[in-house]
Amino acid sequence: MPKAPTLSATFSPRHFAVIGGGMAGIACARTLLQAGHQVTVFEKSAGFGGRMASRQTVFGSFDHGAQYFTVRDDRFAQALATSPKVSKPWSATTVRVLDAFGRVAAAGLPAREPHWVAVPGMNGLVKHWAQPLASAGQVRLQTRVVAIERDAVNRKRWQLRTEDTTTEPGQHVEAGFDAVLLAIPSVQAHGLLVASDIAPRMAGAIAKVGVAPCWTLMLAFPQASQPNLAHLGPQWNAARSTHHRIAWVARESSKPGRGSVERWTVQASAAWSHEHLEDDAPRVQAKLIKAFSEVTGIRAEPAHAAVHRWRYAQTTQPLGESHLWNAKLGVGVCGDWCLGHRVENAFVSGLELALAAL
Repeated sequence: MPKAPTLSATFSPRHFAVIGGGMAGIACARTLLQAGHQVTVFEKSAGFGGRMASRQTVFGSFDHGAQYFTVRDDRFAQALATSPKVSKPWSATTVRVLDAFGRVAAAGLPAREPHWVAVPGMNGLVKHWAQPLASAGQVRLQTRVVAIERDAVNRKRWQLRTEDTTTEPGQHVEAGFDAVLLAIPSVQAHGLLVASDIAPRMAGAIAKVGVAPCWTLMLAFPQASQPNLAHLGPQWNAARSTHHRIAWVARESSKPGRGSVERWTVQASAAWSHEHLEDDAPRVQAKLIKAFSEVTGIRAEPAHAAVHRWRYAQTTQPLGESHLWNAKLGVGVCGDWCLGHRVENAFVSGLELALAAL
């Protein structure tokens, strides 16, 4: 990670609450921690990563969120250099599918820039960077923040009302925060600010952000591991598709650090995902399997099939600035949606919010 500012003799540590344990939240939290401040991270899921997610199955893992990342910002490159074993280049042969029958413009088109993946799954990078926070006991997993309020004891500070996302009922209060930083999807950030009746101008700016959903399909074909059968289907490992149901397909087993069982991740198009957002999972799964066979030519019955719905997947209208920070209130927001939808956008957003808060 980039070096935090040097501490001065008059340094007075503050306590930051960071809501969200994805790339933006952990980049922000680590920067603050390295600067000598106390940080508590609240994450509603059971682990880190956000949409840099990996799902484990008996057939191997699936990157069912972000598929890869690119590196354009020197600060991101510097941060990755501190953890060289956690990120590996993915030599994906990417082609563009022209129609529902899988016909492509050309075979073996090289990626326009290097593609990278975290190992052993896409969440590995965020988990690695979050380890100092977790080791210090500064993480609250499976904890949803439902309200931001002025501290009942010190009105200059903040307290959070939280709910356990497992089985424990009721709300809890954590207090004593000098600032609250939201690193969650724009719709959720907007909703939390409105429900808490704070930072209306910030909420108004966030409301203009557009985000599309995405249904993701995961398929495993262990029969492809039989002798003399390297893999099923096409010779390419990843493709952007113009099929009306599918936007992206990738052979998970082609990524470094993954298992050898033939596995595919399929991401539906934004338009189709929006149209079928509230459909039941079995219906979505059946439709996407049919489209997958049309695009790849793989007609075999998968040994494993599952779908996951991302309500807030890809930014269609970004905020247009890396973050929002109200120093007077001590409230800020960050996320990939501030700049776009790339993993690097999330890192830069979290980093720059932390630097602004410092």
